[in-house]
Amino acid sequence: MHTPVNTFKHALAAGQTQLGLWVALASPYSTELVAGIGYDWLLLDGEHAPNDVRSTLTQLQAVASAQQAFGDRRSHPIVRVPVGTGDVGVALIKQYLDIGAQTLLVPMIDTPEQAALVVAASRYAPDGIRGMGSALARASRWQAHPRYVHEANDQVCVLVQAETELAMQNLDAIAATPGVDGVFIGPADLSASMGHPGNAAHPEVQAVIEDGIARILKAGKAAGILATSEAQARKWLAAGARFVAVGADTLLLAAGASQLLATYRTPPAPAGANSY
Repeated sequence: MHTPVNTFKHALAAGQTQLGLWVALASPYSTELVAGIGYDWLLLDGEHAPNDVRSTLTQLQAVASAQQAFGDRRSHPIVRVPVGTGDVGVALIKQYLDIGAQTLLVPMIDTPEQAALVVAASRYAPDGIRGMGSALARASRWQAHPRYVHEANDQVCVLVQAETELAMQNLDAIAATPGVDGVFIGPADLSASMGHPGNAAHPEVQAVIEDGIARILKAGKAAGILATSEAQARKWLAAGARFVAVGADTLLLAAGASQLLATYRTPPAPAGANSY
């Protein structure tokens, strides 16, 4: 048995557009449901959703179940770790890779040195500093993939988030970091860092994002972003973003529930109102 191929990483390298959905409900049940819809990728959020290593594991298992059930409609799971720098970040990256994540999204990367540490934490020696523990790990199927430690480095996909003014200043160097496969721009934190909290639509923020996508592409890496409106998603896709989350499960649930309630809260039209 061979270590599973990271199809998402290969798609990015081939320049293929990958449409995703943010998954923040922290439930394996709802995650399994959306994993069969047909999105190219799902973001299992460990930064702003109530997830830890154990709850993320159950959702990876749910996605795997959906992959078996739906075949070509399967989604690739991306795990966002809560932190990826310092000793804590290095340890967390090791844990999330060991439970089977192949693609990681790492928040708040401001410098190329931080990006290089993330890459090192995701690789076994001699290419990195990831701790050896494959005999205990779901990632190797508990040694059922006998060459896992030799093949895993090539199948790990590292995505880093640039979401501050400092990160945008260092964006060229961050994107050029060997081992970084893509750079994800975080509009919410970026807008706050630029002095426009809660207003990612501000023209200054939009201009920085557009310039950032162009710089990431120039470095030969994939650019990503979360867009919660169709207009924004289409704008960034047209600008060259290659992995774009076009919604979030929390927003879909809230919007659908609100729309359903409004259907019944709205008073019916008076009888005969349109009879003339």
